[in-house]
Amino acid sequence: MAKRNIIKMGDPLLRKISKPVENFDDKLHQLLDDMAETLHAVGGLGLAAPQVGILRRVCIVEYDDVLYELVNPQLTSSSGKCVDNEGCLSVVGFRGLVERPEKIDVRYYDRNGNLREQHAEGYFARVFLHEMDHLDGILFPDKMIKKIIDND
Repeated sequence: MAKRNIIKMGDPLLRKISKPVENFDDKLHQLLDDMAETLHAVGGLGLAAPQVGILRRVCIVEYDDVLYELVNPQLTSSSGKCVDNEGCLSVVGFRGLVERPEKIDVRYYDRNGNLREQHAEGYFARVFLHEMDHLDGILFPDKMIKKIIDND
């Protein structure tokens, strides 16, 4: 495993649409392992492959001490609305209020190509959607209702 560099807003790679994963091989496993190590090193909740310079439809979410590896994720249903604050490892210096669905269902493949489904609500759903947005070149400021200055 290796910690990868996280690219920041302004890098054109973050605005590109990622390509689907076709091979569930050692290269994919290495990417997922590296992303997990990177996420743990910076203490985030999620990370998408474009954030480490790889334009593939891969993201990870760690929530309630469970690591979810999403390959080629698709939103299959959503309901409700919720506004909450978001930040991003690729967007430094501020957080913002973003409206997202309250409940979602996502279909994705795991690292071995097994089809999975996940229901998520509240902030858990928000993290999934935030990371999935990265796969389409969308950053949270694109959806931000109000900017919140972060003093960190």
